[in-house]
Amino acid sequence: MTIRVWLAIMMALGLTGWWLSPLSPRVPPLPMHVDADAARICRMPPRVPRGGLPLQTAPPRGVAAFRLAGAKVEPLAGFSVEARVLAREDYHVGPDTVFSPTDLALGWGRMRDDAVLAKLRISQSDRWYHYRWQGDPPLPLDEITRSSANMHMIPADERIAARLHDVRPGDRVRIDGWLVQIETNNGWKWTSSLRRDDSGGGACELVYVCELVSE
Repeated sequence: MTIRVWLAIMMALGLTGWWLSPLSPRVPPLPMHVDADAARICRMPPRVPRGGLPLQTAPPRGVAAFRLAGAKVEPLAGFSVEARVLAREDYHVGPDTVFSPTDLALGWGRMRDDAVLAKLRISQSDRWYHYRWQGDPPLPLDEITRSSANMHMIPADERIAARLHDVRPGDRVRIDGWLVQIETNNGWKWTSSLRRDDSGGGACELVYVCELVSE
């Protein structure tokens, strides 16, 4: 194979990766079919105070489970968070991507500070959020756990999907919606954490996003 052919292949792969990445101008379609009823039930939870900690409340009254892409979605709690985006990762393979194509690692409290984040190396993979440091950690480990989380985003409509597409690490965002559980007909289940102080398996929030504002 000639060098010219290799270069053409590498250029094609690079362009494909760029087109599928959040840096491309492409606004990806909704990751699931939005049923007519689901589009109307996005009732806003109480909003987190400016600069406050994530606010979890009871689900909006009168909102029952609904269906997305043939799966049952059960609201577990109202949720509002004002945070800094520490990292984002898009996913294209797996049953979870039918509902949530993007994870955002979010930080609040002192996990929004430049001086703290400069001492952390933050990454995401396989629906997990990772952080490393050299020497002493910039914050106590329990504070890092309480002040950051990896969250799976489920955009409620095309408007939210487009806004989610534009979110970048370093942005400050407010997200309002619900923490949910998803269960498919074949028994596969995906359940949100309902705590901010947990870590490890099951500690990520699964967020049905009704509003997303970059600040």
